[in-house]
Amino acid sequence: MELTFLGTSAGLPSTTRNVTAIVLNPQNNQSGLWLFDCGEATQHQMLRASANPGKIEKIFITHLHGDHIFGLPGLLCSRSMAGCETPLEVYGPQGIKEFIETALRLSGSWTSYPLRIHEIAAGTVLDDDAFTVTAFALTHPVECYGYRIEERDKPGTLDAAALKAAGVKPGPLFQQLKRGETVTLDDGRTLCGADYLSAPRPGKKIAIFGDTGPTAQAAALARDVDLMVHETTLEAAMAGKANGRGHSTTQQAATLAREAGAKRLVMTHFSSRYDAADCQRLLAECQAIFPASELAEDFLTLTV
Repeated sequence: MELTFLGTSAGLPSTTRNVTAIVLNPQNNQSGLWLFDCGEATQHQMLRASANPGKIEKIFITHLHGDHIFGLPGLLCSRSMAGCETPLEVYGPQGIKEFIETALRLSGSWTSYPLRIHEIAAGTVLDDDAFTVTAFALTHPVECYGYRIEERDKPGTLDAAALKAAGVKPGPLFQQLKRGETVTLDDGRTLCGADYLSAPRPGKKIAIFGDTGPTAQAAALARDVDLMVHETTLEAAMAGKANGRGHSTTQQAATLAREAGAKRLVMTHFSSRYDAADCQRLLAECQAIFPASELAEDFLTLTV
């Protein structure tokens, strides 16, 4: 999986950071893209990142504050103007349906493709053959969620050499055995696929937090993830101000990553008061607690 940050600023854009949006390529271009939040000018950022809006098949909104949704109507309309006909699903808190439909209606706009809008609550919001996505309620002045994306375990590797030694030729039988099925050979022997497969490869796990102050739900959301994306809006010395507005500090995010057993922490959603040098100081605050902390920048792409 690949994660690309399109915007990493909190509240306001700056000359170097746009407001929040993240693109997830869940299966490395083998399927559509997922978008998490869609702040103002997200579609401009997508052009610079070579992320085709027509490939977006799912959009997950954490909450309805403007720096997370004001780019959504424009993106939906641009998708239509480009002639896109592939379906799109939007997931978000109560009110996301009204926001989208009102913006389209009042602007005389429409979509040329099937658009499904899901207003979610805490719990499983997506469960298919490849992924499970679970929403966790967070602590913010408006209804806000974090999303845990869990890839299903992948089958182990087929021991082709052992099968050839057993007289099985590559072909359809290999495919059946790779699925774990039992096959009967022409000579009457029976082979079980499970006997020729290595252990399953664990699927990847990502936690993408919306805006939040410290909350009891956070540990379950981030438990043992390969990558945790969490806001660090303010420095540790400003905890009172951050928490009072439903935000977190560097120290709080890093402590959560350590206690939840996350493998990596990516910091984002920085107050516009911080320039590039200040952000290095924020990174140092996180790394003092959780060394595997990284600083998100616009257009940073990470492989999970």
